[in-house]
Amino acid sequence: MRISANTKHMNIFQCLSSETRIRVLELLADKPRSVGELAKELGVSSAIMTRHVSMMEEAGLINCIGMPGKRGLKKECSLKETEILISIQKKERLKEHHTVSIPVGQYVSYEVQPTCGMASVDGYIGFCDDQRYFSSPERVKAAILWFQSGYVEYCIPGYIVTSRIIHSIEITIEICSEYPAYKEDWLSDIYFYINGVFIGYWTSPGDFGAKRGIYTPEWWRATQYGLLKTIRVTKDGTLLDGMHLSDITLEELNIQSGKDILFRISAPSDAKNPGGINIFGKGFGNYDQDIEVRVEYE
Repeated sequence: MRISANTKHMNIFQCLSSETRIRVLELLADKPRSVGELAKELGVSSAIMTRHVSMMEEAGLINCIGMPGKRGLKKECSLKETEILISIQKKERLKEHHTVSIPVGQYVSYEVQPTCGMASVDGYIGFCDDQRYFSSPERVKAAILWFQSGYVEYCIPGYIVTSRIIHSIEITIEICSEYPAYKEDWLSDIYFYINGVFIGYWTSPGDFGAKRGIYTPEWWRATQYGLLKTIRVTKDGTLLDGMHLSDITLEELNIQSGKDILFRISAPSDAKNPGGINIFGKGFGNYDQDIEVRVEYE
């Protein structure tokens, strides 16, 4: 989640100003809990905890769903956001922007090595660890894909690139490392390229499967969710989640009006931490989205 320091987000700041609500976030970072469990662990009444939880749910910090309990339905809570980036700079007003969502299976080229595979929300696509199925027409239905090494490359359609001066290109994607089944402390260096230009890499801390992903189907038993990462390229350089990633600027990417942009995600076998990659789309993970691209103009 990325927000600006202004009154529009007062509900979030109010949530973060309470020690009790911060402790709720700490507990939910460990595992989902019911309102009753949170109340018991923090030593408050269920009525008071219900008010705290309602406030946090309205602010978009947590998810709450009704679950069968011993005495009817109980409200179970889980984290909706794992990171909050607060910008204290006045955001420049942009005149125009274009967006597009790219399904994770709609890559235009690939080269992958096992462990590898794909699945839709309903089941596996082809056979696991057989990279030939990455060429299957069914790949467009994929809601998760994974590979131990190699890359997938996506085409950002040229119709969202106009003749105006581009202010920034932003790509948001949920990703993590890849290990058979899962391994929470499995490092992986994940590389990013735009139009063939290496713009930087991020080291994923693990392949997360100990807690169920918010949107991951019940039948799925392996990797559950990733971390939401936002890459932003401007005239001044490249950022990852608002932090400096590299000095690569828009000018170096050879972006032309009406021309497609290629975005590659790679897990090199010769990286310092060769730990593979999982890419999550709609219906898997903690964020119900595909690869989201936003082009902003001056």
